[in-house]
Amino acid sequence: MKAVLIDKESRELLWTEVEKPTPKSDEILIEIYAAALNRADLLQRKGTYPSPKGWPEWMGLEVAGTVSDMGKEAAEKSGFRVGDRVCALLGGGGYAEYVCAPYGMVMPMPKNLSFEEAATIPEAYATSYLNLFWEGHLKHGQTAFVPAGASGLASVAIPMAKAFGARVLTSVLSDEIAEKIKPLGADVVINSSTTDVASVLAEEEKAGHPVSVAMDCLSGEMLGKALPYMADGGYWVVISTLAGITTEVQLRPLLTKGLHLVGSMLRKRSSAEKAELLASLVRDVFPKIEAGEMKPSVYKVFPIEQATAAHAVLERGENIGKVVLRVKA
Repeated sequence: MKAVLIDKESRELLWTEVEKPTPKSDEILIEIYAAALNRADLLQRKGTYPSPKGWPEWMGLEVAGTVSDMGKEAAEKSGFRVGDRVCALLGGGGYAEYVCAPYGMVMPMPKNLSFEEAATIPEAYATSYLNLFWEGHLKHGQTAFVPAGASGLASVAIPMAKAFGARVLTSVLSDEIAEKIKPLGADVVINSSTTDVASVLAEEEKAGHPVSVAMDCLSGEMLGKALPYMADGGYWVVISTLAGITTEVQLRPLLTKGLHLVGSMLRKRSSAEKAELLASLVRDVFPKIEAGEMKPSVYKVFPIEQATAAHAVLERGENIGKVVLRVKA
């Protein structure tokens, strides 16, 4: 089979021959039709974010395809059959024609989606569900803050929070981007280039809409400034530090409001934890996808041979929604 490897010197992406995997007893062999991109892929390409032990060295955290083969335990316990349409969360290895995954990491594809749409679900939807509901304890009627509204992750998190009855704030870098993300349905879009995010959160608090949950991929200076204006008992969940690794936190509001500052990484969680998370995702979120209450946002699809061009879209930050690689038509 073929996979996208990283040239160790040039860091260029090469679509080249590798050994086809054979499933272990608890694994499902998936023939991949589509793989979605994540910013973690860019870090892995730079050599700073390698695949966890036991996973292929090449990139790819989420795929969609069909069941090609199964190990004995997977065949007995998973409920899947050869030929079933599935999507899967991976530790790596999705930029390829085939990949093996523990059966707990594999989910049935929602019935109304294409392979390209389904490929955007496992990592982005699991991350959003994990941090909004498991870590953030978001409830109907509360307000959520999802910075970086033009990101692929926000294209999932904003509609997901809305589908569960939350009010949603987000931030972007320009009025033009704010216009582009209108279909996501955020109630308040902050242009952080011209407006101070903390001042908006302060106004929201005064108006009776304090933020109960923040799912923050930016962090940096803004975090410390905005944290004091959260709702009592609120959860600020840090999932990345794209805007900086340091901030100044006022401890008094943290104490008096009983706030929670939480660090969360999906990739570091055990297979058992991920399996439990994905089962909850299938149970709670997939019905809303199939009912049309949520729909994956695909910005652009590239043939797998054009992975370098696909990466460039993320590097330039031009995508509104997810970028996908088509492996098989």
